[in-house]
Amino acid sequence: MNTILNRCLEEVDGRFANMVARRRMLHRFPELSYHEEETAKLVYDQLVSLQIEARAKVGGNGVVGTIYGGRPGPTVALRADMDALPIQDEKQCDYASQRPGVMHACGHDGHTAVLLEVAAILQQYRQHLNGNVRLIFQHAEEIAPGGAKPMIEAGALDGVDAVYGIHLWTPLPVGVVATRPGPMMAASDEFNIVIEGKGGHGGLPHETVDSVLVGAELTVSLQSIVSRSVNPVDPAVVSVGMFHAGTGFNVIAEQASLTGTVRTFSEATRQLIYSRLQELATHTAAKHGAKATLNYKWGYPVVVNDAEEAGEALRVAEALFGSAMVQEAQLIMVAEDFAYYLQHVPGTFLFVGAGNEEKGIIYPHHHPRFDLDEESLRTAAKLLIALAFRRLNGTI
Repeated sequence: MNTILNRCLEEVDGRFANMVARRRMLHRFPELSYHEEETAKLVYDQLVSLQIEARAKVGGNGVVGTIYGGRPGPTVALRADMDALPIQDEKQCDYASQRPGVMHACGHDGHTAVLLEVAAILQQYRQHLNGNVRLIFQHAEEIAPGGAKPMIEAGALDGVDAVYGIHLWTPLPVGVVATRPGPMMAASDEFNIVIEGKGGHGGLPHETVDSVLVGAELTVSLQSIVSRSVNPVDPAVVSVGMFHAGTGFNVIAEQASLTGTVRTFSEATRQLIYSRLQELATHTAAKHGAKATLNYKWGYPVVVNDAEEAGEALRVAEALFGSAMVQEAQLIMVAEDFAYYLQHVPGTFLFVGAGNEEKGIIYPHHHPRFDLDEESLRTAAKLLIALAFRRLNGTI
């Protein structure tokens, strides 16, 4: 393994306690999507203190830094997200969130802490890099339209030749690394269907058009889209998450509202489901004398890893951690706006295992008691450094 790379990996071990401390500090003071002012300032100030060229307010609350290598070469981008979720932290620990109703329940605090330490290490050894490293600290990953698109539009990827991102992932045991060539994470869209009927007395249904009845029938009918309209070898999900209607037990509701999500792995299927939603909503409502209006919010596209970059990333992970700790990721219906970076630049997104049953770290992402095994920070930092070295210096 490259001698300089070895030194960098040793630096990760030496800085591990600092990385954990920073992650816990960020965990105590989370900020919601589009409100990451304090986090962004901390990141910007840290980059400046390392004498890294930095830009703040990139596409919103994003921060971008650039480390210039000692020799000419390509530019590789490393991305971390910074935002938290509107969830009350229910953990009993000294680093639980101090902000009511806001929590880092997805690991973005860890992503930010990791990339800051990676930045410090690569800046220290920049004279050995054959090219440059772009550091992308992204705001607003959790809420579409997200921070990736405006950051790209503001120049975050200008001059970049490859891009890598990691997600600390509790469904995988701590230390395991997983990715796959091609599609890995689904496109995610949101729909809302408003049904307009005719309200009235619960005892006189013949004088009404029952929006609840229409909504109930439509909820069941929507399940036929995946089971009967989509090719069964093409993964897709249509889920109704909210059904709101009514004001009283003896009142037939004039209006009902269904809200849900669509997850797909191909654009053709995405368009098909949109069309079928419109058709089913319109026809089901009309059958009962009601009217249905579909509001469709196009969300993040499919995360599609570059085949060559994903293959190289798996080989790098095996060289670092051994083949037993590396696996090809399964397709997953969770979405990520890292997809936008991959539409512009070849690269790959990787999961780094952060779960540990022995430590009680068993709760899923977006759960009030979510936590991660902080040893995963060490794995993630070493992986990002090695990926950068492989792309810039050609070997590890």
